[in-house]
Amino acid sequence: MIAFGTYDAARHPRTAVLVDGLRAHGVKVTELNRPLGFSTAERVRMLQQPWRLPVLAARLLRCWAGLVGDMVRLRRAEGSPGAVLVGYLGHFDVLLARLLYPRSVVVLDHLVFAGDTAADRGAAGLRVRLLTGLDRLAVSCADVVVTDTEEHRLMLPDPDKGLVVLVGAPDAWRVAPARPLVEPVETAGELSVVFFGLYTPLQGAPVIAEAVRDAVAAGAALRVTMVGAGQDLPRAREILARTPGVTWHDWVEPGELPAFVAEHQVCLGIFSDTPKGLRVVPNKVYQGLAAGCVVVTSDTPPQRRALGESVELVPAADPGALAAELIRLCDPAMLAAARVRAARGRDQIRPQVVTEPLAAELRGRGAS
Repeated sequence: MIAFGTYDAARHPRTAVLVDGLRAHGVKVTELNRPLGFSTAERVRMLQQPWRLPVLAARLLRCWAGLVGDMVRLRRAEGSPGAVLVGYLGHFDVLLARLLYPRSVVVLDHLVFAGDTAADRGAAGLRVRLLTGLDRLAVSCADVVVTDTEEHRLMLPDPDKGLVVLVGAPDAWRVAPARPLVEPVETAGELSVVFFGLYTPLQGAPVIAEAVRDAVAAGAALRVTMVGAGQDLPRAREILARTPGVTWHDWVEPGELPAFVAEHQVCLGIFSDTPKGLRVVPNKVYQGLAAGCVVVTSDTPPQRRALGESVELVPAADPGALAAELIRLCDPAMLAAARVRAARGRDQIRPQVVTEPLAAELRGRGAS
């Protein structure tokens, strides 16, 4: 099998989870990868702003030229693969993969719908329709379309082509053994809380900010770290301007992020009630759990289904409920019980576990 495309596993670990998991199932995976070098936000911005497209096209063609050369060399050495996995954000790469490997089983990791993501970030009209058309073209080129939730699978033009594979977390996030389940916490100590993300509407950063503000005002001893930048950051900063104990970081290098998150007791997920927010289980939920944190996130169908027994769930878009949960976790006994629940789910998000459906699909097609 070949993992193919312009994906960047350092920035977006989803493809690394799939590759590592399939290898753990005994699938030989060779990577043909020429990272494009753009973040998700940069790609979406380029698609929303047509005058930026020449930059995307030039870099994409340069990466594709390298991929074609890699393909020719590999085919001479090993022949054609049984299956080709097109990595995350492969809306364009899957077109090339279909042309280069017409007889192979093409698997598209369609973690992000371009039209849906653009709409969540404020786009509308023709741009969203064009991006939705790109989604349809991409999935039409694949034999198997991997999504992260059942809600996303049902958004496909042909849901029967879809296969749900949870996002999971790379083993790199298991930076240290989970904290002792009954580790004592000083009553007078602070509860350390971390949020990291792109501050897009689905993440609900203003909800987090209001909850932290209100919990601290009610007497909760919190030490909160907010990491990242994006459209909702100014509003979050405004809400927390007079709240003590909050530290802001614009960026943490991907290689340093697992250890950074693991230094905290609680990791926050997403809290909006936007349509996209109700359909996803974000990376940070899996990653925070893998890092040994107690994870608090919104009580949505996909999150409850995937991790409901391992994370602490609160109603979406409800800062009062989130504030109450943070206050509750300041109680050492409540925090210890939450750690027990988190530890039970930690092994269920490893690459080998979450990729079992994909490994079984490939075995069934004789393409493993």
